[in-house]
Amino acid sequence: MAITLFLSSGNLIADRRYDFGRDLQLRGDLAGAADLMAQAVELEPGFASAWFSLGDLREQLGERDAAISAYRRAQEADLDDRHGAKLRLMRLGDERMSDMPPGYVRALFDQYAPKFDKTLVNDLDYRGPEILLKAVLAARHAAKLPAHFKCAIDLGCGTGLAAREFGSLVDEFIGIDLSPGMIKQARKTGLYARLEVNDMVRGLQAEADDSANLILAADAVVYVPDIAPLAVEAARVLKPQGLLAFTVETHDGEGVILGQSLRYAHSADYLRDVMTKSKLRVCAIAPASTRLEAGEPVPGLVVTASK
Repeated sequence: MAITLFLSSGNLIADRRYDFGRDLQLRGDLAGAADLMAQAVELEPGFASAWFSLGDLREQLGERDAAISAYRRAQEADLDDRHGAKLRLMRLGDERMSDMPPGYVRALFDQYAPKFDKTLVNDLDYRGPEILLKAVLAARHAAKLPAHFKCAIDLGCGTGLAAREFGSLVDEFIGIDLSPGMIKQARKTGLYARLEVNDMVRGLQAEADDSANLILAADAVVYVPDIAPLAVEAARVLKPQGLLAFTVETHDGEGVILGQSLRYAHSADYLRDVMTKSKLRVCAIAPASTRLEAGEPVPGLVVTASK
C-alpha cells in the first residue's frame, strides 16, 4: 500500500520543508531529501511525519543508527504511532517482534478505504475471498457437511469483499474491522447484519460461546504476529462442526517473521501447532497466493480448521 500519512506540524515553513523533501525523495535525491527533513524537525521537534520520513531516508542511505534514532523520535512525537515507526524498528532488529500499533493499522486502512477495492482487485490481482470460498467448499465436502452457514463472522472485513463472495452461503454476516473507514464502506453493501469497529481478538471476545458456524479472515491475519489468542477465541465462538478459514502470507523458515512488506508471515508448522493447541482440527493448510507484489505472487497459505 503506497499511501503516505502526513500529520502537519502546524508550522507552515516546516511543512514546506517536508514537502520539498518529499519531492526530492521522489526524484531520487535521498541525501538532499534527508537534509530538508532534518531542517523540518529542527524547526518543529515534534513533527512526527518529518521524523518518520527522515528515518526512512536514513535507512535507505544505509545509516542504521541514525534511522533508529529518527524512528524513535517519530514514536515520541505521535504516541499512537500512526506512521508505524515500531514496525521499522522491528525490521531493523532494534525492537522485538510484537503486535502492530493499532493506530498505524487504523490510519492505514482509513486512508485506503475509499480506493481499497479498485487498488486491491485491479492493481494487485487480489483473490483472497475467492481462495477462501474454494477452501471452505472443499472442507465441507470432505466432512460431508452442507456448505451453508446460519451465522458467519468476517474478521478484518474491510469493505465487504468476503461477504460478497460468500453471500449465497450465509444467512447472517457479522463484520469486525479496526478501521472506521472500512466499516463505513462495508455498511454501504447492506450485506452485514451487524458491523463492529474493533480488533479481531477483542471483537471475537464480545461474541457468545457456540454462536457462529463460520469465521473468516481474508488477508487480515497478516497484521497479527501471534494468532494463538485469535484461534482460542474462534474455537470458543464456533458451534460444533463450525469452521475457521483464513489466509496468511508464509515463508520457508520457522515461526513468524515480519516481512519487507511490513506484514507478518507465518510458517505452516506454526499454524498447525496453534490450531492443535486451540483444540481445532486442521482440515487443510494449502499453498495459495492471494495477491501480487511488484508483479510477483506473494507466497501464502489458506487454512481451514473445524471445531
